[in-house]
This record gives sequence, structure tokens and C-alpha cells, in this order.
Amino acid sequence: MEAGLRVQQGGSGEPVLVLLHGLGATGDVWGGWRPLLARRWPGRWLAPDLPGHGGSPPLAAYTFDGLAAAIAVLVPPGAPVVMLGHSLGGVVGLALAGGRSPVAVQAVIGLGIKVAWTDEELDRAQALARQPPALFPSRDEAAARYLRVSGLAGLLPAGDPAVDAGLREQDGRWRLAMDPGTFAVGAPDMPRLLAQSRAPVILARGEHDPMNTDGQLARLGAPAITLAGLGHNAHVESPEESITLLDDYR
Repeated sequence: MEAGLRVQQGGSGEPVLVLLHGLGATGDVWGGWRPLLARRWPGRWLAPDLPGHGGSPPLAAYTFDGLAAAIAVLVPPGAPVVMLGHSLGGVVGLALAGGRSPVAVQAVIGLGIKVAWTDEELDRAQALARQPPALFPSRDEAAARYLRVSGLAGLLPAGDPAVDAGLREQDGRWRLAMDPGTFAVGAPDMPRLLAQSRAPVILARGEHDPMNTDGQLARLGAPAITLAGLGHNAHVESPEESITLLDDYR
């Protein structure tokens, strides 16, 4: 296992479930799944912090393939793997299934992936990637910023231990743990990623997710599931509802 990546894990045996968080978050977003996985997942599970997030070191440059390569080393060669990724994590899961890594991906579930991007959105992301990390005088201010960036505002209290994983204290001030450079990863080429996947893919979204629409997912041609009543961070809003996405792979 690569020493650099911070990884939370549990269970034993196969299949191996890899849970990948979205841009700006950490593996702690899967905390509510732990008791459910103990009852409902037969094998081992891993929830890493993606490079440049939480306790994992940054990359010199961010691409979906580069992020996938960093995750690939966590999985024992030949072990059957189910990837469940949220947003950016879903794209990384697709990249892992594309044949460039030795990981034996059996299935990919992409939850809440933003599949349509405007030029303005991409330009704004590139501008954010060039900015130095903002420093805040207090943890509370940094926590509020972290919750906004990760999309977790209103879902986790600022004092939640999961928020600590997304923060760093630096010379008496506070910053987000994430490397701003991660914003430069860009938009995924979803038709290519889906065409290259060696494993079956399911795309899922919360009914109220503003990042995508049922129509956008349907046009991609992969099986799609809508989780009623949930939003972009469906896996945090309702672990009980969103873990049903794994039912076919247990």
C-alpha cells in the first residue's frame, strides 16, 4: 500500500469495495456507511483520500488517469473490485476501469458526476487552481469554507470530526487541506470513459442534484438510477438509501 495516501478501511475478503469521495472532500464522507457496510458488504472496503485532499499528498499535476494510478496501488492485484465514486471520485473509478491499470474492476457506480460543463465553469475552475490556499484566522472560518467547497454545508456541523480531516493548521492560521491545483482536473470525456470501461457502469444521481439531470445521464446510454428526495451528496444525506446502489454486487 502506498504510504502517502490516507486510507480508512474495514472488513476482509472479497470483493473489495473502493469508495471515492468528490472534489474538495475526504474519505470521511463515508463515515455514515461504516455500520451499514459491516452488515451489508461481504468483503473488504477502502475509503482513501484522493491525492491533494485530506491527509494525502498532492500531485504535480491533476488528471483523471493520474488520480486513478494513485488509487490503483491500494488494491491487491487480481482482487475483484467494485468502485463506488461520488462526483470526481466516480470519474476516477471510470478511469480505473478503462484498461490502463491492473485493477480487476468488476463494476463502477458513478454517483453525482457532473457530465456537462460550460466554458465559463471550466475557466472558473482553472482560475481557482492557480490561487494559493486561503488562510483563515480561525478554525471556524476555515471549516465554513471547507463545508462550502466540499458541498457538505448543511449536512455536517462545523465541529464534526470529519471536517477536521479537511483542514490544516499553519503558523497559527487555518487553511483547507486540499491542494487548489485539484480544480484544474477539468471536465471528464464521459462518452470515451464509458466506451473504454471494461466493467459495467451504473450512473446514479440524487433527484435534487443541481450538478446534473436525468436527461443528461440518459443521453450517455449507461444504466441510470435516480435516488428519490436526495441531492448532490446523496451518500452523506442518506447512507441507508444510497448504499442500495451496491445491492447487485454483494
